[in-house]
Amino acid sequence: MDLRFTPEETAFRQEVRAFFHSEIPPEIRRKVSEGRSLAREDYVTSQRILNAKGWAVPHWPKEWGGQDWDPIRRYIFMEELMQAAVPLPLQFNCFMVGPVIAAFGNEAQKRRFLPRIANLDDWWCQGFSEPGAGSDLASLKTRAVRDGDTYVVDGQKTWTTLGQYADWIFCLVRTDPAAKKQAGISFLLIDMKSPGISVRPIITIDGRHEVNEVFFDSVRVPAENLVGEENKGWDYAKFLLANERTGIARIGLTKERVARVKRLAKETPAGAGTMWDDADFRARIATVEIELKALEITQMRVVAAQSRRDSSKPDPASSILKIKGSELQQAATELLVELAGPLSLPAPVANDVDALGWEAFAAPTYLNTRKVSIYGGSNEIQRNVIAKAILGL
Repeated sequence: MDLRFTPEETAFRQEVRAFFHSEIPPEIRRKVSEGRSLAREDYVTSQRILNAKGWAVPHWPKEWGGQDWDPIRRYIFMEELMQAAVPLPLQFNCFMVGPVIAAFGNEAQKRRFLPRIANLDDWWCQGFSEPGAGSDLASLKTRAVRDGDTYVVDGQKTWTTLGQYADWIFCLVRTDPAAKKQAGISFLLIDMKSPGISVRPIITIDGRHEVNEVFFDSVRVPAENLVGEENKGWDYAKFLLANERTGIARIGLTKERVARVKRLAKETPAGAGTMWDDADFRARIATVEIELKALEITQMRVVAAQSRRDSSKPDPASSILKIKGSELQQAATELLVELAGPLSLPAPVANDVDALGWEAFAAPTYLNTRKVSIYGGSNEIQRNVIAKAILGL
């Protein structure tokens, strides 16, 4: 297997790298790099720049703004985007609900929603998890009862990321309580301004408002907002979750963080010199870099294999990428916290967040990154997948 890039692929990498550094505002990229919270406007600005170039949804069908790139170009694009500290196009729009509507929605839904999803004219959030239905998602209890031309929705969703910004929410709802768990679920598109919807913040361990609870109290949803067939929502959810795994290893993100660690280590005083003079600290950086290179080669093998087969089918090797990718993301944030030292403690006055140095965001980023070994399928679940699908145990 030849894992070298062709001259055309190398030229493509140079093109996207130059675009990210010249067109995405440096202030937005600085926020991403330092782990600062992005405002709604930051996401919108960045995604609209990408969309104007035709790069917000390159993996979509070409008629709806896609680029028809092969898996290798998609890999290069995502790696360079993360290394440049460019915000990922809003995941809920571009990698979740958009592909579902493009694949299973009717023509009216495609015309109505897809252009606005790509340009972030509408901000979407995900209504899947519930207090009693997380890993066992098929146990969800939020109900939608058909009443003429509408569905009446009652229930609760939780861990709704960035739901405080959302215009719409795509939900899994139970439409046939008598059917077995997976068979009685439908996929509904719900306007967040609908009467009966309330959003309550959940403050996470890093002190930020990133996730929410969403409550539905007799919310009326037009039946035309049903995607595909009633009671077939579980099939669409599986399709969506496969798309959610795109770039799950976040190799470009970890590369960017390790590069920052090396740069900052040379500037951080320690004893008579800097942290870079500490041989043990350099050895820890080298360990992460070596493991990251091994992971990168593994990812390239997966990408190369996708180029030779139906890339729409999930590769069980993605579970390996998820496990090791999440561990290395966490290892990089640990190095940043060690560099920041006592300055990573919470600032006594947080009114002027822009005045705080990078050190103030090292610990919150470290704490928030604990989640990456849980979401997208916990690492324990991924080990089960490896045992069954790869090792045949």
